Amino acid sequence: MKQGQFETTHRALWDTLAKAVAYRSRRKDDPPDIDLPAAYRRLSHHLAVAKSRHYSPGLIEELNGLALKCHLHLHGHQQGQWSRITRYLSGGFARAVRREWRYVTLAALLFFGSLAAMFTAVVLKPEMAYTVMDTSQAWQLEAMYSPDNHALGRRENATDVMMFGFYIRNNTSIGLRTIGGGLLAGIGTLFFLLFNGIFIGAVAGHLTAAGLGNATFFPFVAGHSATELTAIALSGAAGLILGHSLLAPGRLSRLDALKQAAHRAMDLLWGIVIMFLLAAAIEAFWSSQMQIDRTVKYAFGAFQWALVVGYFLLAGRRHVAG
Repeated sequence: MKQGQFETTHRALWDTLAKAVAYRSRRKDDPPDIDLPAAYRRLSHHLAVAKSRHYSPGLIEELNGLALKCHLHLHGHQQGQWSRITRYLSGGFARAVRREWRYVTLAALLFFGSLAAMFTAVVLKPEMAYTVMDTSQAWQLEAMYSPDNHALGRRENATDVMMFGFYIRNNTSIGLRTIGGGLLAGIGTLFFLLFNGIFIGAVAGHLTAAGLGNATFFPFVAGHSATELTAIALSGAAGLILGHSLLAPGRLSRLDALKQAAHRAMDLLWGIVIMFLLAAAIEAFWSSQMQIDRTVKYAFGAFQWALVVGYFLLAGRRHVAG
C-alpha cells in the first residue's frame, strides 16, 4: 500500500484520536464512537507499519507524536488517580479527621462514653445486660466465645472467608446507618452512636461477668478493635457534620449547606470504609484463631491502637507545613 492510500484509509481515525486526547485534556467528554485505548492500539500498529515501510519522516513524526500524547494521557491519568489515592491514605484522611476535630471529639465521647458506662454497669450488676439483650442472645454469645470453640466469635460451620464477608456487611452497614442518620438533623446519628456503644458495652460486660473476658473475648477483639471502633466513631462525626448543616445552615440554604457538608463527610467516608475493610480482614483471619497465644494478640492489638492514634495525630503534617 502506498503512503497516500495508507493516509487516506486511516486519517479519519488519527484525527478523531487527536480530538479525543485534546478533549480529555480539557476535561470535556470524549467525541462520540471513540474507544481511546483500542484506538491507541490501532495507532501503535499504524506507526509500526509506517516505520517498516519507510514512509516519509513527516508522517512517522506525526504518528509518533500522537502516540506519545495518547500514552501519556492514558497512563498519566491512571498514575494521577493512584497518586491521589496515595496522598489521601498517606495524610489526606488524617488531615480531614483533624480538621473536623470538634465533631470527632463529640462522636467519640458519645460512643466510647456510652460503651464504657454500660460495660461498668453490667460488670457491677450482670442483670443489666438483659436490658439490651434477651436470654437466648446471651447464651449464644457465651457459646460463640467458649474456650472449647475451634474458632472464636463465629457461628457453627462458618469459614474464615464467610465470616470476612459477614463482617464487611455488618461493619459497613453500621457505619452507613450512623452517617445516614445525620440526615435526620443528626438525631439518627446520635441514636446509632449511643445504641452501638451501649450494646457493645453490654456484650463486653456480660462476657466479662461470665468469666470469658480475659479468657477469650478480649484477646478476640484486641486485634481489630482499633480500626473498627475508631471507624464507628468517625462515622458518627460524619453524620454529625451532615446534621449540623441542617440545623445551622448559616447564610446558605439548607440544601446548599448540606451539599457542602456532604463534601466534608466524603473526606471521612473513604477512609472509614477502608478501616472497616481492614477490621473485617483482621477479625476473620486473625482474631478468631485459637492457636495464637493471647499475649501475642494483646501485643498486636496494642500495636494497632498505637498505629491508629499515631496516624491521626501525625500523618500529613509535613505536607501542611510545606
